[in-house]
Amino acid sequence: MGDDNNWLWSTVETIPSDTGEGQRLIKELLTQLELAEWASHDSFGIHLAAEEAIVNAIKHGNKQDPNKSVHVDIRVGKQEVMIHITDEGPGFNPEAVPDPTLDENLDVPSGRGVMLIKAYMTDVQYNEQGNSVRMTKTKSN
Repeated sequence: MGDDNNWLWSTVETIPSDTGEGQRLIKELLTQLELAEWASHDSFGIHLAAEEAIVNAIKHGNKQDPNKSVHVDIRVGKQEVMIHITDEGPGFNPEAVPDPTLDENLDVPSGRGVMLIKAYMTDVQYNEQGNSVRMTKTKSN
C-alpha cells in the first residue's frame, strides 16, 4: 500500500515524553480502527503493540526526559495499519533483548514488549540504531 490515498486516517505528531500524551494518541487510533471497521481481535493486538512501543519510547528510550520527545506516525487503512515510533534515546539492539520465553528470563520484563509487538503485528522493523520501530498490521480475514 505505497499509495497514500489508501489511508483513511493518518497522524504525524511529535509528543513530549509523557505517557498521558501517548494514551491520547492510542485512544484516537482505536477510534479510527473502529471507524475503518477493524475486527476487535485485530484492534486489540494493534492497541497492545502501539501502547508498548509508545511507552517503551517514553520510558526506556527517552528515560522520561521532559526535554526529549517521541515522533509518532500512524496510518490506518481498510486493510493495513502502519505505526512508526521514534524516540530520542540512544537506541537498543532488539536482537540482544533476552527471550522472555526461556526459563531463565521469565522474570526479565524487558524482552516482553519486543516479543509482544512481534506477536501481534504482521511486520516489525527496527532501524539500525534501535531508537525507531516501524510496524504494520495486515487485516486478518
